[in-house]
Amino acid sequence: MENIELNMDERIDEIASSGVKIIQSREVFSFSIDAILLARFPRLPKRGKIVDLCAGNGAVGLFASSKTNAQIIELEIQERLADMATRSIELNGLTDRMSVINDNLNRALDHLHTSSADLIFCNPPYFKVDSDESHLNESKHYTLARHELTTNLDEIFSVSKKLLKTNGHIAMVHRPERFLEIVDKMRANNLQPKWIQFVYPKANQPANILLIDAIKDGKEGGEIFLPPLIVHNDDGTYTDEIDEIYYGKH
Repeated sequence: MENIELNMDERIDEIASSGVKIIQSREVFSFSIDAILLARFPRLPKRGKIVDLCAGNGAVGLFASSKTNAQIIELEIQERLADMATRSIELNGLTDRMSVINDNLNRALDHLHTSSADLIFCNPPYFKVDSDESHLNESKHYTLARHELTTNLDEIFSVSKKLLKTNGHIAMVHRPERFLEIVDKMRANNLQPKWIQFVYPKANQPANILLIDAIKDGKEGGEIFLPPLIVHNDDGTYTDEIDEIYYGKH
């Protein structure tokens, strides 16, 4: 474990079940349950290459690193977040198999070879930018992380199609209300959705998280809708499934 210098507003958090430490700050977009669920959703290659698009402070790749020996490359447009991800990699002693590219997603192929990735993670901005800008957060870091200002689904899937090997996977977390759009755009890029799971804040509430895994050049049909994942019990405590994901209990 390396000694890493922190900025005044930064702290180090840890997810107990992974043992991974990550540098966080209230001043920029921090990881949420979305990142943790995405990291444990797909079947990870034991070796090879994983690319984490829209990586933020590196949470998804860092959490996945405890379950695979694959090389993990983080791609993040925001310099501050890319720097935090780089220092978190150093903090965890993972510089031999993790690295960060600070660039726009549409320039990924300037840094990475085509047909080189076994798995792509993507926790993208969820919200379209429309004529009503009142929903845009005042913080630049939050705005870029939440709104499709610098990338969108078409670009993400076009780049992913080029980066993935045949039969490689892309695993994405998003909002359920964009499910049909995501499926259509995946298929338009020869990415065939295969595993889908909806996540619910409570058993009696509508889903608020979508997890979806697609295969490049996969055959149509055979989609598997996994059992629903419930985050909270009625009393607000975590369900056993979420408790195990976070803390390794049960």
